[in-house]
Amino acid sequence: MNEEPQKSASAPGHDSEVKNGQSTKEYFGKLRRRLKIGILAAILVPLFALSIYFHIQFNTSLKQSGKLHLAALAESQRNTVDLFLQERVANIFSLFHSSEFSLTPGQDDMEHYFQNLRRMSDAFIDVGFFDAQGRQIGYAGPFPYLRGKDYSGEEWFKSLVEGERNYYISDIYMGFRNKPHFTIAVKQYIDNKLYVMRATLDPDKFYVFLRTMSHGKGVESALVNSRGVYQVVDPERAEVLSKCEYMPPAEEKRGVAELRLDGSELLIAHAWLKEAPWVLVVRQPLSQAYAGMYRVRRIMIAGTGIILVVLAGSIWLTTDRLMKRAQKTAEAREELRSQLVHAGKLAAVGELAAGVAHEINNPLAIIGSETGVIRDMMDPQYGLEFKQEYVAEELTVIEQAVDRARLVTQKLLNFARKNPPKLISCDVNKLLDDVVSGLIEREFKVSNISLEKDYEANLPKVPLDPDQMSQVFLNLINNAGDAIDGAGKITLSTRRDNGTIRVSVTDTGKGMDAEQLRNIFTPFYTTKEAGKGTGLGLPVSLSIVESMGGTIEVQSILGTGSSFTVVLPIKDSKEENDGAV
Repeated sequence: MNEEPQKSASAPGHDSEVKNGQSTKEYFGKLRRRLKIGILAAILVPLFALSIYFHIQFNTSLKQSGKLHLAALAESQRNTVDLFLQERVANIFSLFHSSEFSLTPGQDDMEHYFQNLRRMSDAFIDVGFFDAQGRQIGYAGPFPYLRGKDYSGEEWFKSLVEGERNYYISDIYMGFRNKPHFTIAVKQYIDNKLYVMRATLDPDKFYVFLRTMSHGKGVESALVNSRGVYQVVDPERAEVLSKCEYMPPAEEKRGVAELRLDGSELLIAHAWLKEAPWVLVVRQPLSQAYAGMYRVRRIMIAGTGIILVVLAGSIWLTTDRLMKRAQKTAEAREELRSQLVHAGKLAAVGELAAGVAHEINNPLAIIGSETGVIRDMMDPQYGLEFKQEYVAEELTVIEQAVDRARLVTQKLLNFARKNPPKLISCDVNKLLDDVVSGLIEREFKVSNISLEKDYEANLPKVPLDPDQMSQVFLNLINNAGDAIDGAGKITLSTRRDNGTIRVSVTDTGKGMDAEQLRNIFTPFYTTKEAGKGTGLGLPVSLSIVESMGGTIEVQSILGTGSSFTVVLPIKDSKEENDGAV
């Protein structure tokens, strides 16, 4: 056992070459397997996670688009139903002002009134004329026995007489005729006497009208009163005057929600009417409401799977080829190391992409949403106004989102270019004066922001990189100016405290709450409005200060202001101590 090492240490023979060859093969075999798994995990896992994230975000956007579409349809149908009821009210009012109107109408007059209403809409069933006591003194329609009936105790009559509005639209009810119908009644004072003209409408005709407005596969519309009772509904769905299985909240004038009713997953939108205490409920199966999303999702899953398989196969084969080549020559091993470094860079890129995906996705989501709005404007079925100024506004939002994404990438480039600080002894008071002198002072003066200086004299010089520290001070001062809305004050102060120099930038701006304070040094977090900051300023500033052995302290009160303090250590050398004295 002691001879073989001696052989390989001296002049190896043919047998030792074979053994060494077998050992190398085993070593590279294990290395090849580990390398393949490691590279696949480092590259594919971040890409897979990123694909899942974008898949979720895309599905969310498509779901939101489906909800907005159904909500817009409910809103449009609600407006049309309100208009329909308003027209019917106007039709009945017009009878009071017709040339044939009489306070003592005969049967021919009532028949003439009825024919006029039928010409306006075939939903009218009959028409009646009432005196102040609620007695029907004139009637035309298929129920002549209703002439002379006393309606003073009916809910619709009492509500009309006692209400402030000069018209009343009742719920669907059975009434004297024992058949579902609803009443539209109007009141008019003639010679200080109350008269009422009332017409009943057929809910079946109303449903046909509502059905003609439904657009989209599987879309069903219904009207429900405030007690959750169907007023107008598809006969295959339920019966009129039956209880609705879903009652939208009265406090929400409009809305949309995903629900599971009777074992079916539905997308339901609602909009409360203005002319009657009814709510329009529009429902559509999720499988049809999100059909486009499901189709795109299948394509994305298939496409992502193919890409990952191709990429994994390419990585596997490439790594295998490189490792086999590395077994033959030392040059191949050098090439392998180069490929490993390259693979590490790819893994870092994958991790960085996963980290910034959310920040880049926001502008992309805005662009996708705005293009969807423009498409909806161009689609006549949504009934949206397509005006040049509206399109220009949407394009402006898209341009702002593009600028936002461009700013993020520029900030990332600057964030990546970190240079080691070049330390020289600096006077922080003079450094602050150099930063604010000139343009910043003039800008603050124009913005009605006063800049006050409270410097401690004879401060010891501190070893700093003046360029990088000027960038920190400039960023803190600009942030202070952005926090002030209108007139305000920024105070720059310097103090020596227990072997440190404390440089404070204090503003009288809007301040921050506890949640914002916890996140201000997180990359991409910003309290500024969308499009005005990337959230990289403070993390970069903190990194610069920490590289010089310091730190940044923050105090803020919401609605009062904030104070950022840069704490810099005074070097503990003899020269610095002498200077401090």
